[in-house]
Amino acid sequence: METRELRYFVTVAEELHFSRAAERLGIAQPPLSRAIQQLERRLGVTLLDRNRRGVTLTGAGQVLLDEARTILDATAAAARRTRRAASSTNRLTLATKAGANHELLRQLLDAHAAEPGAADIEVLLCGLGDQARMLRDGRADVALMQRPFDALAGFDTEDLLTEQQVAILPAGHPLAARTALTMADISDVPDLPVARWPGQDGSYEPGPGPEIHDQSQLAQLIALGSTMAVLCASSRSWLWSAHTAVALTDAPHVTTVLAWPPHTRSRAVAALVRTAVTRFH
Repeated sequence: METRELRYFVTVAEELHFSRAAERLGIAQPPLSRAIQQLERRLGVTLLDRNRRGVTLTGAGQVLLDEARTILDATAAAARRTRRAASSTNRLTLATKAGANHELLRQLLDAHAAEPGAADIEVLLCGLGDQARMLRDGRADVALMQRPFDALAGFDTEDLLTEQQVAILPAGHPLAARTALTMADISDVPDLPVARWPGQDGSYEPGPGPEIHDQSQLAQLIALGSTMAVLCASSRSWLWSAHTAVALTDAPHVTTVLAWPPHTRSRAVAALVRTAVTRFH
């Protein structure tokens, strides 16, 4: 299989429409159709069902879609990391979710900068769940991620900090006056539904709470009294005066980890991991 064919297939599988896929790829539809047919002949399977109602993935097509995305990410990552290895710049890119524990990040960066010959670290702020994709496609060398929320499978990790969770509430709500809460206390509050975060596949569980896309949106909705959120205790550092954090006694603890691809041979990554082990253990 060629990466070009895989890229064509992934685009068709995502669009489920040959004309839109061809437009997105910047090619004509006939050569795109021929490329997909050639890929199916080469594999000896049907990847896409085509009928009057449109295009759908077969079971084999779904498997190839998952595998092809991994292959294309790995190819892009190999190119990016090769270019960085050829550069004379001693630099690492660290991906972290916007609004994550910035005090922990500051401690890590300061401790690393104090080491002789330390690489410069570029911090790349990203959206919810983007760290894993950035590690896989080579946009990031390391990332700060959280267990159990982020997809850590396939990465090497080092635990940095484990903390309890808190409920972030509008300051004027009756629950904000409590010294502690349980998950049951906040599970069904008619006037204050819990905000919903996307899962690892980007989808949202059903529920009355608003779908959250970023920290700024969440902060505004809580201040307006439209929702509450369950977050790590370190989130207290960015609260507004319109917010109140109350400890949750039975919420699962969250561990912030430093993650990196297991096959990396970067000395700069190894040095940062050693710094993390020394600083946080």
